[in-house]
This record gives sequence, C-alpha cells and structure tokens, in this order.
Amino acid sequence: MRKHDKEKKRKSKGALRICLTGFAVAMIAAGAVVLTVFVTAPGREEQETKNITQSSAAASAERTDTGFILTGPGNYDSADTPVVADVNKNENSVTFLNLDLGKRYTLSMDGTTRLYDKYGESISLDQIETGDVVDITFLKSKKHLTSMQLSPRAWSYENVERYEMNMVRGEVSIGGEVYKLTDNTQYLSQGRSIEEMELNAADVLSFQGIDSQVLSVSVEKGHGYLRLSNDENFIGGWIEIGQSMIQRITEDMLLTVPEGSYQVNISHNGGGGVKSVVINRNEETTLDIGDLEVAQVQYGTVLFSLNPSTAQLYIDGTEADTSSPVTLEYGIHQLIARADGYQSVTRYIRVGEESAGFDIELDKVDEGEEESTQSTSSTASTQSTQADTTTSYYKVYVDAPEGAEVYLDGNYVGISPCSFRKTSGSHVITLRKTGYETRSYTIQVDDEEKDISYSFADLVQSSASNSSTSGTGASESSTSGSSASESGSSTGSTSS
Repeated sequence: MRKHDKEKKRKSKGALRICLTGFAVAMIAAGAVVLTVFVTAPGREEQETKNITQSSAAASAERTDTGFILTGPGNYDSADTPVVADVNKNENSVTFLNLDLGKRYTLSMDGTTRLYDKYGESISLDQIETGDVVDITFLKSKKHLTSMQLSPRAWSYENVERYEMNMVRGEVSIGGEVYKLTDNTQYLSQGRSIEEMELNAADVLSFQGIDSQVLSVSVEKGHGYLRLSNDENFIGGWIEIGQSMIQRITEDMLLTVPEGSYQVNISHNGGGGVKSVVINRNEETTLDIGDLEVAQVQYGTVLFSLNPSTAQLYIDGTEADTSSPVTLEYGIHQLIARADGYQSVTRYIRVGEESAGFDIELDKVDEGEEESTQSTSSTASTQSTQADTTTSYYKVYVDAPEGAEVYLDGNYVGISPCSFRKTSGSHVITLRKTGYETRSYTIQVDDEEKDISYSFADLVQSSASNSSTSGTGASESSTSGSSASESGSSTGSTSS
C-alpha cells in the first residue's frame, strides 16, 4: 500500500516538472515572438512612411508639369478700363482698346465669363456695344476674359444730333455741358478707328466718358456722297436735299450727305423737279437729272423790307438796291443782310410768283458779343460764309495725295496738288479718285493772314463691289508745312 502511494507521488512530481518545463519553453518562445515583433515593427513603419512621401512627391510633380490653369469667375491676373472696339459673336471674343497705350487686344469668352451692367446685374453679350467703356478682369496668360462690366463711373449720350465739336480747343458741347477731347479719346465707325477729321457736321454720334473727359465717340449715322449727272441745264440752279441742305449747283459737284433716304428738289429758272435718292454710308451715289423739265426763264419782282433800314442786302452774293422792287429769276436765291451793330442774317427764298414781299429783321449785337451769322440751318450757314469771309490774297493748299479730285464743301476745286482761296470757318474737303475709296475731312480754317497747307493720307484702293468706302488708312493722315500746325490744319472742327 505504502509502496503504491510512493509510486503515485513520484509520477505526480514528474508530471509537474514536465508541465513547468513546457510552460517555460512556451514562455521563452512567446518572448522571442514578442521581441521579434518589437524589433521588426520600427523598420516596417519607416518604410511605409517613406513610400507615402514618395507617392505624394510624385503626384505633386505630376500636377506641376501640366501647366493647366483653371478659368472661372474668380481667376484673373489683370484688370483694365478700356473701350470696346469690336464684338465677334462667331468667335466668342471681344476686342478692347487700351486708353493709355491706344493699342488693341482680343480676349476669348466661355461659359465662365460673367457680364454685368453698371449696376451689377447680369446681362448678355448682345447688350455690349462698340464704344462702351467697361471694367474688365482677365487671365493675361490665357487671353481669357473673366468678367466685364459697363463701367459705373462712365456717362453716355446716345444718338446725339445737336452738338458742337471744336478740335482746336479740344472740347465738345452737348446739351449745354462742355467735355474735353484728349489724346486718349477714341473715334469709331463701324468697328474701326477713324480720325476726328473724318467726322462730318451732320453725323449722328454717341459719346461716352468719365468725369469731364470724352473717352469714345461712335458714329451711329454717318454720311455718303451724292453726284449729279446730266446736269448741264441746271448749272447755277439749286439743289435741296431733305429739309436741311440747300446748295447752288456747280459743275462736277460732289456733295457730302448724311446717310438715309431723301427727296431731292432740283430747280433752275422755274424748271426742275423732285427725285428720290438713298445715301449709304461711305458710298457714292449718282443721281441722273437729265429727264427733269428745263423751263424758259421766268422772272418775278420782290419788295424787301429791312429793319434797320440802313442794312445792306446781298442776293446770291451781289449787293441789291432795296429802295425799289428787285427782279429775280424763278427759283431759289440766297439772301445775306448785314448792318453795323447787328447780327448778320442768312436766308433762302423761293421766287415762283410775279410779285412778292419779304421782311428781314436783324437783332442787335449784345455788348461784348462778336457778330455772328444766323441761318435757317447749320449746312446753309457753313456754305454762305464762303463768299462772306474770304481773304483776297491767302490760300489753302492740298499737297497730298497727288492725283486726287479735290472738292471744297461739295464744289470741285481741281486735281491735287492744288489750292483754293482761304475762307475762315469750318469746311469739308472731299478727296476722290477712280478706283479708290472716297474720303472727306472736316477742317477748321483760321482767319490769320497767311497760307496754310494740308497733306492727307493716300487713298485706299476700293474693292470692285463698292463704288466708294472710307478706309482705315485715314488714321495715318498728317499735315505738312510750317504754318499747318499753327493754323490748326492737323485738327478738325465739327459743329451741328
């Protein structure tokens, strides 16, 4: 019994030792595993960090190499306040005219471009017009227009018919307000730049500017040219175009006429008639009057009453004796009445009866006010002053372009180089040459006792489809002669 118990205790102790040994071995193995984990973990983390850093660097390098710049409402690197020179809807682009440098640049548009009126409300491209003063932002590197707004600082006058523009003083009067014309002022017609001298007194203009400065002048309604053919029987008669233009018919005349449709009245010695004509901008129109009635000379007597009675009356440029009725041919006649201390008056009358009466009253000149000539229209006034203020010994020379027909206020002068008698005031010089574009310039001639000369740009060859169209080369015109700059021949004067 005792022997069996001893044997049982011995086996139990052996099993316990085996268990302790196994536990120790297991613990040692586990420690090795844990040690291995702690030893290898730092190396693996460093490798993963290194891999992530390399991936980020590669992605960054890939983005930098594309050169792509995202366009959008907030993306721009430049800003300007230019004048809109051209809007091209087909190419979805706008051309601007920088006011400081006078240079043009074109920017493209897309769906991200934002357009606003001066109050910040969204508008369409159809509401942007040539000549508008705008504030823009853009990406210069991409030539992309980011935003365009009608400048809140800009003012505008649209479709102005009555204005007075004086290029010598560099100013224009609109509705009683006077604004400055500067070197930055841009003159535009049908999307192209023109010279101020190419404006005509009858043009309808739109003005835009900031503060007291005019930044853009746009021609809304321009002018063309009218020539008469088969007019031999009407030389010395009169032509009336619409309600505002009257001029004596001269041989080979070329008239500058506002674009539009007109009833043209031709009269001479009681004959003549009315014909319709359409004048297109910058084009020459020929009106055949050979089929009009040629009447025998008829006369009527006109009794004139002048106030003051000491006033002198000139009929068609010749002084008339008004103490008794004056015999005049049927038709239109020009009257000029003048007296010391009174404003001169110019009128046109039509004689069509055997006898008639006509009263002329002159207004006194206010103290300190220069004598001026009143007229029924600005056109008639300009034309009537030619025989009125002519200086006898001084001339205006047109030196260039050579070989062009020269017309002064519609009347043929000669082939350039040529000259004509100097007459102070505003005049229109028209240059014409077969196969070339006709051009007209408004000039301001002073009353100084010296000759002046003009040299204009060469005429531009016209296309076969157009009889005459004003060209872009006008911006290159210049003057020559030492007295030209002194007399203001490098600038024009337009009044309406």
